[in-house]
Amino acid sequence: MSTIFDESRLGRRGSELRATKTTAPAGFASSELRHELAWPELSEPQVVRHFVRLSRLNHAIDVGFYPLGSCTMKYNPKINEEMARLPGFASLHPLQPEETVQGALQVMWELQRDLAEITGMDQVSLQPAAGAQGEQTGILMIKAYHRSRQDLQRTEVLIPDAAHGTNPATASLAGFDVVEVASDSRGGVDLDALKAKLGPKTAAVMLTNPSTLGIFEDNIVEIARLTHQAGGLLYYDGANLNAILGKCRPGDTGFDVVHVNLHKTFSTPHGGGGPGSGPVGVKKHLAPFLPAPTVGRDQNGFHLVAGGPDSIGRVRSFHGNFGMHLRAYTYIRSLGKDGLSAVAEDAVLNANYLLHLIKDRVTVPYQRLAKHEFVVGLPRSIKDKTGVRTLDVAKRLLDFGVHSPTVYFPLIVDEAMMIEPTETESKETLEAFAAILAQVLTEAVNDPEMVKTAPHTTPVRRLDEARAARQPELRYRPR
Repeated sequence: MSTIFDESRLGRRGSELRATKTTAPAGFASSELRHELAWPELSEPQVVRHFVRLSRLNHAIDVGFYPLGSCTMKYNPKINEEMARLPGFASLHPLQPEETVQGALQVMWELQRDLAEITGMDQVSLQPAAGAQGEQTGILMIKAYHRSRQDLQRTEVLIPDAAHGTNPATASLAGFDVVEVASDSRGGVDLDALKAKLGPKTAAVMLTNPSTLGIFEDNIVEIARLTHQAGGLLYYDGANLNAILGKCRPGDTGFDVVHVNLHKTFSTPHGGGGPGSGPVGVKKHLAPFLPAPTVGRDQNGFHLVAGGPDSIGRVRSFHGNFGMHLRAYTYIRSLGKDGLSAVAEDAVLNANYLLHLIKDRVTVPYQRLAKHEFVVGLPRSIKDKTGVRTLDVAKRLLDFGVHSPTVYFPLIVDEAMMIEPTETESKETLEAFAAILAQVLTEAVNDPEMVKTAPHTTPVRRLDEARAARQPELRYRPR
């Protein structure tokens, strides 16, 4: 595929730029400036076609079905985008005086309250830029809480073996020792294993509910009791909140701190590294440790409130990803309480309907009602007889215009596919995906090479993924 550099021709122009004299900025010597840049010389149509062509190379939720488990790739309503682009919001600067940004502060204040109500928490900070940073913020608050009580022996964080990979990474980054807790035969936390590992060293237990397996942890109240009895705190990974909106609040089941992925549950766009937003909510005993500032209100209006002496301080520049706050606020206000409950109902209905459509073609490790997503495995008979693996199936799905599910996760399921249809997909879309998956699994038996060498119709064929991750090419290099 040619690039704009290959198409460049001397003297070709799409616009004329006024000549300016370049001087070195303060602190830079003139010798450190590049006076000539190898810009491609192109006409305006060539530039437009280049970027439109690029936009068509990637899959996106606006292009087709995107059942990426745990990522909750739901459709982003365009009203959210319209509100985020209103000039009164889009033209603001984060250093403006408070009296000139009262509308923006009101949105943030109301969003804090909405998220606190939805999750059953007492206070919320909007600062964290994504779910992983929300996790880090929550764990750092837990660490500060134990330190404030001089409870310095609490050096362990307990995490189920089906947890998201960010959970152990977050705990380790915060300086804790990670202790894995096994799942039981039903896919939930093994209570006996948990009891054996809880103790005076326990700082926290990190869970998401429903779990990464798409299973609701029906022992959650007992898990909370055991954790608190041991002196630890219970952390809620909000990646799967979509399944329980308006139905079950983490705070009501015993969680002390929760992060919320606005770019998942509340339909703000994500992918390609961002943008994201991961607000953190806490119960009142952790409120003094929240990152500051938060937004408060008094008789004179809305204000940024500095943190107290126990605050862990800023975790991000300024006040979070404000555009994501606007989109999430619009989503919540558009749907209302009943609409948010319907989101959870439809997400669970879609997941269980899709599971019903494909269950006879795959391995179903846990025979339980699914919530927003489910995990299945590639039948061992296919793998053993043909050598086709889950990765091959995922690549072949791309040829049919749908994104693959999350694969090989959780690790406790052999040849796993984690599938999340979300509430925004139609019955017809689910049935079409089930038919595509059935066709691919039939090909895996009858024509395994077709599947092993997929994809065949995408702009880029199968990559050496290990090499791509370890030796990325991040800039244009002439052939």
